[in-house]
Formats: sequence, structure tokens, C-alpha cells
Amino acid sequence: MEKLTPGILKTKQHFEILDGLRGLAALAVVAFHFMEMVYLPPQNFLAHGFLAVDFFFCLSGFVIGYAYDDRIGKMGAIAFFKSRAIRLHPLVILGSVLGLLSFLFDPFGGHLELYSAGKIILVFISSVLLIPYPVVADRAFNLFSFNAPAWSLFWEYVANIVYALVLYRLARRWLLVLTIVSAVALCLVTYRAGNIMGGWGGPNFWDGSARISYSFLAGLLVYRSKWIIRSNLGFGVLSILLVLPFVMPFNNLVWITEPLVVLFYFPLIVALGAGATLSPGLKKLCNFSGNISYPLYMTHYAVIWMFGNYYSSHKPGTSQLALIIIAGIIILVGVAWLVMVFYDTPVRRYLTERRKRALRN
Repeated sequence: MEKLTPGILKTKQHFEILDGLRGLAALAVVAFHFMEMVYLPPQNFLAHGFLAVDFFFCLSGFVIGYAYDDRIGKMGAIAFFKSRAIRLHPLVILGSVLGLLSFLFDPFGGHLELYSAGKIILVFISSVLLIPYPVVADRAFNLFSFNAPAWSLFWEYVANIVYALVLYRLARRWLLVLTIVSAVALCLVTYRAGNIMGGWGGPNFWDGSARISYSFLAGLLVYRSKWIIRSNLGFGVLSILLVLPFVMPFNNLVWITEPLVVLFYFPLIVALGAGATLSPGLKKLCNFSGNISYPLYMTHYAVIWMFGNYYSSHKPGTSQLALIIIAGIIILVGVAWLVMVFYDTPVRRYLTERRKRALRN
């Protein structure tokens, strides 16, 4: 292994349309989480908004391959893990803090009296360290009770570890074999569960392994195989194409339609997004969308729990509910921008610069 240098750690140029689509998927997740507190999936117009997570996984496989395939051999697994931790973990910590605060000071409900201080501390520590601990009934036994979306980060970390230890060395034909095996596993999980919604809680924990395995491998395979489709499709058209599966009806056939979307449609969207043409006027929008996507995803759920308790106690009408949800999404986007500007970016910059200085010395 070559000596690690600051140059090896330099971030590569982004696929800007894919960044924009990532932000759109994050918005879909937020809207879905608001809606699911009110309506069950058949009545939820974003009944399949949860599939945005599978799009994230596929996009992650593509981006990790693009960013690290040609340099992880030089930087080594430990340096790779440090890079990923700097990128991901500051918001894992902040999301846990916000979740704890919403649990302790929710003005609309909750059953704080049922939990000892020791248990609350243990749940918080498990959330910060991404150690699954689904024990809080008031949080639907989520793997991470103070920041429910962190379940996907847990599996993202697992995928990153497997990538650094195994996948980056793997020949494309074996990557294809693994992807096919994972596709079969995903179909079996979907058939057993009836949908691809699992992975977030104790009872459906292992469903998450099937979701990350296939989608991450598929994204990596798209990159390794150079399945980038050049076209004049812009961000607008691809945004519509991405949203279509999120508004797909929730019916008795989802055990067929959901795997079709995850197995074929999302890798196609990634391939199209990587090769599409971005008009100059939308560049800033895509950059903004990509930049706030992760802060939005990791900070919004503290508000979702409070909204759920508010809805249960106040039962607002449909018009009022629509205004609350729309205003809530706008406010959460603003909060995500503030988090990005005043916390996430400065913390990551500080940690990265400190790391580079250590390498120079």
C-alpha cells in the first residue's frame, strides 16, 4: 500500500443531476413520514415514499464505486472508514441529540414517565454509536428510537465495511453473481413480508440486509459496467420519473411491483441521471438539493414524532393538516440548510483539515 497523502483524500467532482435527485428523494421521505402519521399506505398519496431509501442505497453503491474504486487500494480500509465516518457521523450524532430533545420535551404527548433515566441514556448512546436497540414502545420499536431514519445509516455502514474489505477487490463477473443472488433474496423477503418496507425495526431487522445488499451492489455494478446512458433528459424529466414509483398505488400486488421498481427501475434512473444533460440554470438547484439531502434526512424525524402526537391529540381537519405539512416541510428544509451551513460543513471541514495536517507532519 502506498503512503496515504492529502491528495488521495480529495473529493471528486459530483454528478450534479444525481445530487438533485438525492435531494428530491429526501423530500419524498419527509413527506411520506408526515403522511404516514395520519394515513396508512393505501390512503397515503405517497404510499411508496419509503422506496426512496432503496434509491439512496443504489445511488450510494454507484457513488462509492466512482469515488473510491481507483484509490481505496492506495488509501487502505482504515483511511476509507475514517473518510466515511467524517462524511456521515456528525449528523448521526446531531440527529440523536434532536431526537432525545423531542422525546424529553414533546409538548403534545408521549409517555416519558415509563422510561428510567438509565434506559433513556442507554438508548441515546446506542443511537449515537449506531448500535441497534429497539426497546422504546413509544417509538414503534425502531432500531434507533431517537432517530428512526438512522436504520438506513446502520446498513450503509455495513455496506461500506463490506465494500472496503471485499467488494472493491471483486471482479465484475463475481459482482454480477452477488447482485443476482441478492435480487433473489430481496424477492423472497418481499414475498414473505408482503412489501419492501422493513429494516427499520426489531421485528423486521433482517429485511434491511436484503434491501441494502441488492441496491448497493446494483449501483456499484452500474458504475463498474459503465452503464451510463447519455441523453438529453434534464433534471425536470428525471425528477418526474423518480417520483412516479413513490406515488404508485399500494395494493395486493406490491410484492410484485415493489421489487420491479427496486431491481430494475432505480438502477435505470441512476444510469440515466449519471449521463443526462444538466441545463446551466438548474445547476444551483441541483447543488442545493444534493447538499441539504443528508442533513434533511437525518434531522427531520424529531419533528415527525411531535407532529404525530399533535395529530393524535388535536385531530386537525384536512385543510389545516395540509397547511401544517406543507409548512413543516418548508421549515425542515430551512433547518436542514442551517444545519449544513453552521454544523455539518464546518465540522467535516475541521475534521478533514486536521486529518490532512496530521498526514503532512
